[in-house]
Amino acid sequence: MITTPQAAWRDVEAIREQKPLVVNVTNYVVMNNTANALLAIGASPAMTNAVDEMEDIVALCQALVLNMGTPTPTNMEAMAVGFSAACELGKPVVFDPVAVGATRLRRRLAASLMENRNPSIIRGNASEILALAGSAAPSKGADTAHGVHEASDAAAELAKRHSCTVCVSGEIDLITDGSSTWVLTGGHPMMPYVTGLGCTASALCGAFAAVNPDPLAATIHAMAAMGAAGEIAAARSQGPGSLQMHLYDVFYGLTETELTERMRLEAA
Repeated sequence: MITTPQAAWRDVEAIREQKPLVVNVTNYVVMNNTANALLAIGASPAMTNAVDEMEDIVALCQALVLNMGTPTPTNMEAMAVGFSAACELGKPVVFDPVAVGATRLRRRLAASLMENRNPSIIRGNASEILALAGSAAPSKGADTAHGVHEASDAAAELAKRHSCTVCVSGEIDLITDGSSTWVLTGGHPMMPYVTGLGCTASALCGAFAAVNPDPLAATIHAMAAMGAAGEIAAARSQGPGSLQMHLYDVFYGLTETELTERMRLEAA
């Protein structure tokens, strides 16, 4: 076993104790949501796309999250500058290739960012991982048109190509470093009805990577926390609106028992 529920809880404790600075170059749709989720779990978020401050703020942070959901010229340049700075400084980078297969612009952006740079973690839905790996599979914008297992081989190939961990999130979460592959079950069917929860998962991967030097374990722990929080929040909710509100409360008050009893991890 690559990790244990107790190890996942130790990461939560480390985040709450260390309050790592997680810098996000992210999209306008989810900026407030992901900042609140990071604060609730215990991290210190910074949201910026200011090109001129990227090198300085990356030098201060413990992890960098790049989300290409709204690819404006400034946002794209900030991601490139931040990515290079993080690589030079050895800071963990989480890459979320939002809707990478949908347009030529997004395909070019992802290819440019990944050229001569390797993230620590890539998290996306099945269609995004297939597209990032080079498949011509059809895209459905930011939503997936494929099941998680359809992207299993692409995820492993992508992980080997970039020496990183790849997470395919969806009805289950498949996590691989190209050598070993793991499946987490959990969450709730209502979660896809809240915009940007995939982006929130990527931000959490940044927080866990900030306190755990093993990208594979950090990703498993982050996605386990996301799934546990989703289950608990859904049980308190009447619909997507209250689910989003309850998620922040659950991240803030998440207990060892709530996390460890809901972390269901199996080898693929």
